[in-house]
Amino acid sequence: MTAIRIAGVARSFGAVAAVRGVSLDIADGEFFTLLGPSGCGKTTLLRMVAGFCELDAGAIHFGDKRIDTVPPHRRNAGMVFQNYAIFPNLTVGGNVAYGLKARGLAAGAIGQRVTKALKLVHLDGYEERMPHQLSGGQLQRVALARCLVIEPEVILLDEPLSNLDAKLRVEMRGEIRQLQKRLGISAIYVTHDQEEAMAISDRIAVMNAGRVEQIGAPAEIYRHPATPFVARFMGVTNLLSGTLARREGARAVVRVGALEFPIEAAAVAGAAEGAEVGFSLRPESLSVAPPGAKPPAGWAALAARIERVEFLGALTRVELRLDGGLGLSAAVVDLPRGLAQGGVSLAYDPARVTAFLGPCA
Repeated sequence: MTAIRIAGVARSFGAVAAVRGVSLDIADGEFFTLLGPSGCGKTTLLRMVAGFCELDAGAIHFGDKRIDTVPPHRRNAGMVFQNYAIFPNLTVGGNVAYGLKARGLAAGAIGQRVTKALKLVHLDGYEERMPHQLSGGQLQRVALARCLVIEPEVILLDEPLSNLDAKLRVEMRGEIRQLQKRLGISAIYVTHDQEEAMAISDRIAVMNAGRVEQIGAPAEIYRHPATPFVARFMGVTNLLSGTLARREGARAVVRVGALEFPIEAAAVAGAAEGAEVGFSLRPESLSVAPPGAKPPAGWAALAARIERVEFLGALTRVELRLDGGLGLSAAVVDLPRGLAQGGVSLAYDPARVTAFLGPCA
């Protein structure tokens, strides 16, 4: 297994800074995901690790070996591309064997390793099939087998599931994760899909405009976003801005217009009364109950009116309007009968609020 160290790497294309001084330490055998919107620099960073894009600054190490000065074919890294990059004129076996032939391995050894790689991705016996005879999921497996057959120290995956339908994406991401865990290979995975990243990653780096905004385990990033951008990008949330009104023991009160929202005082430690404060309140953290219902101990309650209800299967999304016109979105498993419209009591646990010093731009 191989640890990966990325130290202060940067890359610009003309006046556009694609990657701005990014540093990451990826552990042996870790499944590490670069997550962010289009144009944030995640694919450029991955291509720098692979050797397909030069560095303007910084260094990259696999273990103790610096590899950013080494040609791509000598880095012992396998890459799976977004478009599969399958040769249409070669059989499945020929595609998987391509990298081994380029390395000059003997024919007997090539055959054994191709068979082993295809077995890993559940394509035993597919050696003689042509790419046009395969489904999208099978083509992705061929691309994965071609990556694994060279027995790399590191695997790099650039949006490998983006061309698959939703159901197959879920199936394939699970297979990729299980295979990576079984082989113990360090992996860097690029995606813009938040659910995909949270489902398969040991840790995630959320990128924005060429920089890393936050690094952490999926649950940590979702529940405790470091910035408003991360809160917004990691799923639907209610982002509000106000001023710190006062502290009440372990709680602080943020005033948003005429409304007051209790949060944990520790979340705004060091902020003076009157300071601007932003906070994120996830829809699933909100409870919707009949008017006047008593909230759980320690929870805050607000009066609201339901404006719209959307049934989404496992969840029901409820759009609400508070006094003063402030809108909030809640997500509940079961909306109590008779609450499809009209006034309700909205409650939340202040401990589940993430606060930011300064407004949520």
